[in-house]
Parts: sequence; structure tokens; C-alpha cells
Amino acid sequence: MSDPAPETERADARPEVGADAVVTTVAAVVNPVKGDPMRVRQAISRHAYSTGAGKPLWFETTVDDDGADAARRAVAGGARLVIASGGDGTVRAVAGALRNTGVALGVVPSGTGNLLARNLGVPIGNPDAAVEVAFHGADRVIDVGLAEFTSPEDIATEHPFTVFAGVGVDAAMIANTSPFLKERFGWIAYVDGILRSVITSKPVKAKIRIEGPGADYQAFGFDVHSVVVGNVGGLPGGGELLPSAQIDDGVLDVAIMHPRTLFGWLYIGRTILWENQLLPHTKLGRKLVHYRSKFSPNVLEYARGPVIAVRLEQPVEAELDGDAFGVVRKAVFRTDSGSLVVRVPA
Repeated sequence: MSDPAPETERADARPEVGADAVVTTVAAVVNPVKGDPMRVRQAISRHAYSTGAGKPLWFETTVDDDGADAARRAVAGGARLVIASGGDGTVRAVAGALRNTGVALGVVPSGTGNLLARNLGVPIGNPDAAVEVAFHGADRVIDVGLAEFTSPEDIATEHPFTVFAGVGVDAAMIANTSPFLKERFGWIAYVDGILRSVITSKPVKAKIRIEGPGADYQAFGFDVHSVVVGNVGGLPGGGELLPSAQIDDGVLDVAIMHPRTLFGWLYIGRTILWENQLLPHTKLGRKLVHYRSKFSPNVLEYARGPVIAVRLEQPVEAELDGDAFGVVRKAVFRTDSGSLVVRVPA
């Protein structure tokens, strides 16, 4: 689908966008194959005109532009609020382009995981409510993650992410999840991908180094199945992968999975789906977590810091915010603290 020329009618005044300010220039970057683009367009137009912004700029993602270039054109055109409508990939691309611009990001989630929206409390499954938040919510300053992946050919590329990045089983899960099942069943389709990935997964020797202020480890090595770095903790379905992760604390959290048997995987699953979600939030639960840690199998390690470097003995799959990024032999994750403004429920 071709990328139409953006509409350029807009108000001349451009005061700062804030929770109580009048929005004067608005742009939308929309994935045309996700959700209901026409409904989103109508909702954005209604709010833009009612707030005095006039006709919003409108961009659609294409095969050649995942939304990053469109977002940059929107900023160049004077946008002070850019609304990303689509899945986690579209949101990631737009967020990366808005990093360090001061331009606010609004999110209308219409993908499978919608992880940034879930972790920020943005309404899911209701485009009108999400657009309402984009225009009339509060501004929240958050961190953006940056991942430098080095390919087997020793080519390094850097990419932004907003929620999770990883190498190993989590990335293989993305590759093994059927697009048909995702379209039909949503995030539940990932269960099939997880099962197929776990069954075929083999451990890889990895050296992991946590660097910078606030790091709680220096360096260690594991035979790992998966290393997942996160800016947030929550997963679809209520699971909690990284219970200590905060989107605005200036550090990244990492989960290192190295089970040796099926029982190890079952322990990890129970930890993510039940214990991390429930136990840390009560006094009794925290005592149980402390007691459990003395007797639990050594299959899941947590660490945190502003820079997390992973060197792998052999190449493995990589992913960012639910998108496969090919095979890598080295990954360096770092946080760009306080670099993005996101509109959240007031």
C-alpha cells in the first residue's frame, strides 16, 4: 500500500503540548492492516478539530517505512503530538523517531501484544478511548531502550525498543508463532510458539556483563536458553516477567533463563504467571519469595543496570518488542533515560 502525501492544513500557533494545553498540531502514523484505521482516523479528526488543531497530518506505514520515517516527517511538519496506531512494531518505530524531540507520543493499540499500552494503562480494544487519552491524558516521561545487535558477519546495528528485547527462546517464540493464529486468537497464539520453541531449545554458552551506575552484577557466564531485557515487567494475560522493572527508573532489568529439564521450564512458567504477579505485592508474599529463593532451583536469574552486554558462543535468534530481528552473536542493551514523552491516562 502506497504512502499517501500527508495533509498539511494546521493551525499556526504552536504552544507546548501538555495535559492541560490546547493541542495545535497533531499527526497520526497508522498501520493500515491493523485494527480499524477508518474509525481511528475519524476519532483523531474529531478531537483535532474540537481542540483547535485543525486537520491532522496523516501517514500510513508501508513495507519500506515501519513508521519511523513518517514520524520524523510529522515532527518536521510541526507536530507536537504524534499518535501511533498499530501493533508493538509500529509503536516501537514511532517512539524511536520521537526520542529526545520533546514531541508527545499517543498510542492507539491494535496489535497482538500491545505491551507498551498494557504497561501504561492505555485502553486496549477501544480506539475511541485510546484517542481520548492521546489528546486529554497526562504527559509521562519514560526511558527508551537501545539494542546493538552484532550479526555473525560482524555487522553491528542499533535499534530502539520500548518494552522487551531478547536473544534465545523468546526470539524463537516470535519466529515460531503462526501469523494465522495471531490474527485469530491474539496473544494466546504465543503459547503455541512458546511450546514449540522450548521443545527444540538447546542451551548456548553466554557471557553477560552488567555495567554502569546501579548495576548489581559485574560479569558472569551461563549455558542459557534465553536472555530477556526489559523496560517494563507486564505480559499479556497478567504474567509478570520482570517484577522489579520500571519504565522510568533509568535502568534495564534482565531475566536469564537456564533450565536443564522440563521441570525447570515449568518452574519458570509458574514464577512468571503466578509468583511474580501476586507475591511481591503483599508482606506475606514477599516473605514467601524470600523463603522460596533459598530452596528454588537455579534456573532463573534476575539482574539490572543501565548497560547489559551479552556475548554468545554461537549465533541465536534476536527480537525487539515482539518483532524478529534475525540471528546475532552479540547484543548490547542500554537505556536512554527520560528520552520519550508518552500520553497516559490522567
